Parts: sequence; C-alpha cells; structure tokens
Amino acid sequence: MGTDPKEKEELSRTVARIQAGVLSIACGLIGGLGLFIMTVWLLLEDGPHVGSHLQLLSNYFIGYSVTWGGSLIGLFYGTLTGGILGWTVGYIYNKVAGIRQGKQTGT
Repeated sequence: MGTDPKEKEELSRTVARIQAGVLSIACGLIGGLGLFIMTVWLLLEDGPHVGSHLQLLSNYFIGYSVTWGGSLIGLFYGTLTGGILGWTVGYIYNKVAGIRQGKQTGT
C-alpha cells in the first residue's frame, strides 16, 4: 500500500466528519440512563441521608429529586443535557475539521 497524497487526502476527508445527530443520541442515552441508574441505585441502597450530593442537581434540574419519580425526571434531563452536549461537540468538531481541511488543501 503506497502513500499516495490523493489517497491520504481522501481518507482524511472521510475520517474528519462526525455525525452530530448520532453523537447526540449516544450521549443522550449515556446521560439519561446514567442519571436514572445512579438515582435508582441510591434509592435501593437506602439510608439516613441517601443521595444528599445527587440531590444538589435539583438546583439545575427543576423537579428532580432522589425519589422514584425523580429518577424518571432525571432520565429526561440527563437525556436532554447529554444530547445537547453531544450535538454541540459534534458540531464544533466538524467546524474545526472543516477549517483545518481547508488549510490542508490550500483553499
């Protein structure tokens, strides 16, 4: 396999793009399920001050609490936050990759 400059440039273009929508879905699932599982884990653990640190998220997520209902609200907020962050990272990455690619090709 040779190191043809055209082949390398084509590979660079192919690898450079991230599907922001797919990254948004993946990060949303991780964020939502992560917060849901953490809340349920603390509820099953039970104790005198269960979830006092996780309860601080209620300052940002209206309606969230370390309860069974709060775990569903946390699922929603975690999915929303993770999705927005994932899409933003993908969008910014694609913009930077496009700028760098323009410099590499001389345009």
